[in-house]
Order: sequence, then C-alpha cells, then structure tokens
Amino acid sequence: MEETNRQKKIGKVLQQDLAEILQNQLREAGKTGIIISVSKVRVTTDLSIAKAYLSIFPPKYSKEILEEITAIKSKIKHELAQRTRQQLRKMPDMNFYLDDSLDYIQNIEKSIKGEDNPIDNPDLLDKRKKS
Repeated sequence: MEETNRQKKIGKVLQQDLAEILQNQLREAGKTGIIISVSKVRVTTDLSIAKAYLSIFPPKYSKEILEEITAIKSKIKHELAQRTRQQLRKMPDMNFYLDDSLDYIQNIEKSIKGEDNPIDNPDLLDKRKKS
C-alpha cells in the first residue's frame, strides 16, 4: 500500500530532526569519525510506529552503533517529541534498522566490474528469501 501525503510529511519531519539528534548524541559520546545519516523514515497508517533506516559510515561500527541507539531509544524519542510537539499530537514509537542499500549497490558494482564474479563464486550473493 502506498504512503499517504500525511505519512510522507511526518516521515520527512522525523527524518530531519532524528538526523540532528543522532549526530548530537555521537558528539556527546565522543565518537569522532563516524557519520550517521537517516536514509528513510516510514510511518504506519495509524501513525503509531515509525521505522527509521540508518546508514552508518564506516560500516564496521554499524552493529555496535545501532545497539547503542536502540539502548537509548526512549531518550531519543523524548527529544524527538520535544522538537515536534507543535506538529505531532502523539509521538510514534521508534524502531531503528540498518540501511544496507549502499553495501548492496557496492557489491553489484564489484560484480559488474568483474572484481567479484558471482557465477564463479555463488557464495558472494545472499540466498533469496522465500516470501
């Protein structure tokens, strides 16, 4: 089902504010050299849950940073609610996910250039999941 205009607008507002909050959290934690970008925020139709997709660079820290963000989820949600209190009546519950689309694109580019050939080595590609 396609997102409504309201869902898209709320997603954009949350995306911008969430990016600022996460960058501030990194600075306060003293983690330098790590960049977090919020690539997409999807909000459910009833506006109760927001899924935030994060890109973390360098990727070797991504799981560690995601665990830290998930641990302080309530603090992030509170700060986000303070920033959006004029626009949202109720703050949706936040769920954080890693956005691996850049890694996926990079793997495709390697395959096209012939650096990693999935035909010669089928283990390079992830197994398809049955839906």
